[in-house]
Amino acid sequence: MPPRVQEGRVSRLPKAEAKRSAAVRADLAVLDGGRTMPHNVDAEQCLLACIMVDAPDVLARCHEKHLSEDSFFIPAHQLIYRALAALNERTGLAVDLVALAEELSRSGTLDDIGGVVYLNEIANRIETTAHIGHYIEIVQEKYLLRSLIRMATDTVEKCFEHREESGLDHFLDEVEQELFRLSETRVSETARHVSSAVDDAVQLIHKLLERKGELSGLATGFTDLDKLTFGFHPQEMIVLAARPSMGKTSLALNMAEAVALPKPGRQAHGVLIFSLEMSREQLALRLLCSRARVSAVRLRESFANRDDQARLVEAAKELKAAPIHIDDSGHLTILELRAKARRLNARHRLGMIIVDYLQLISGTDARVQREQQIAEISRGLKALAKDLHVPVLVLSQLNRESEKERRQPRLSDLRESGSIEQDADVVLLLAKPKDSTDETSVASDRAELIIAKQRNGPVGDVKLTFLKEITRFENSTE
Repeated sequence: MPPRVQEGRVSRLPKAEAKRSAAVRADLAVLDGGRTMPHNVDAEQCLLACIMVDAPDVLARCHEKHLSEDSFFIPAHQLIYRALAALNERTGLAVDLVALAEELSRSGTLDDIGGVVYLNEIANRIETTAHIGHYIEIVQEKYLLRSLIRMATDTVEKCFEHREESGLDHFLDEVEQELFRLSETRVSETARHVSSAVDDAVQLIHKLLERKGELSGLATGFTDLDKLTFGFHPQEMIVLAARPSMGKTSLALNMAEAVALPKPGRQAHGVLIFSLEMSREQLALRLLCSRARVSAVRLRESFANRDDQARLVEAAKELKAAPIHIDDSGHLTILELRAKARRLNARHRLGMIIVDYLQLISGTDARVQREQQIAEISRGLKALAKDLHVPVLVLSQLNRESEKERRQPRLSDLRESGSIEQDADVVLLLAKPKDSTDETSVASDRAELIIAKQRNGPVGDVKLTFLKEITRFENSTE
């Protein structure tokens, strides 16, 4: 009989139909002194559960760390991992429990792993894949320890059996090679000869010369900014900082619109927005009003003429078709944020990620000082940009020093600035014009975007026009 399905999950079978085999209990190898081989059943189960949730991403990370079915200690887990890998190889999609049960049944191993009941038990171990790196590390560590024990035991036996005529140097070389093979499985190869990097650089030069001044990265929608940065580039962490109520979110949304809804001749790219402060409905309202050029204040007052309504309908059609994704989770750690970004990128190729804003992300350990948490978050966002090969635009707060001293903001005004300033490839500071006397917000029609840092280009100031009524930034007309 096929497994019974209830509400998208394989239902539990009667106990008589689900007797676990000896494989589930595992043959725990006993060492001298009554000790068992190093293993962690919980970590293995949680890792398998993570693969069930997001097979393409998690299996890719397992392969990167050289994990295979042999890395699991429990024989049943080896069989489940093999089935998960086979399903992912064929479909490339997330694994359904029904499909997994069918795959195991087809190979004749469903009863060996404990049946459908055990699959349900594993699937219920986790609620999120946020800690996948921790599970992989534990499974890999236990596997390496078992491998070292086997190698050391084998070496001891060979030492007792060693003959002088075979040569001690040759014997030591064999032991060293075995140790090196084990260490290779722990450290992935990232160092490459400079020739490949030179080839990549030459290709980049050719592309730059062919473009004859055209953008090499994503267009932001702001001409003067694009001239100085040549667009936002993959693997870059771009920090956009300002004091509260200066328009950081509006400017970021305008950039997202330029990337996901480009002008004719440019390709649309997916954008993921992490909004830790505003709900997705509020962001969607801002996008709609900005795109349709309709005042949100007038809408709140229940006033919109026919032209406004027509533009809103047209903007809604464009935005619904745009590859824009919004995650408005109110509480996120950097590990959870990265896991969500990787998972979405596996399903919908992203072109840019926006985080609004950095100081609202939680550290993984609340016991450490906030500066250390910010450093961890900043490094994590830079690593995310490199891992997914996309620009990550991070919004950040400025401290009050520039207001107190009545001057333009600078790099040192970034809140908890040390690590942010160090990790960022580009730092943009949104400010009032130098001659503005408005103490609370951007001047009614003018703003200044200061490029305070750019790793691969010049610094400078960019003038923008701010349309306060529709919270939209545009190229300056001055």
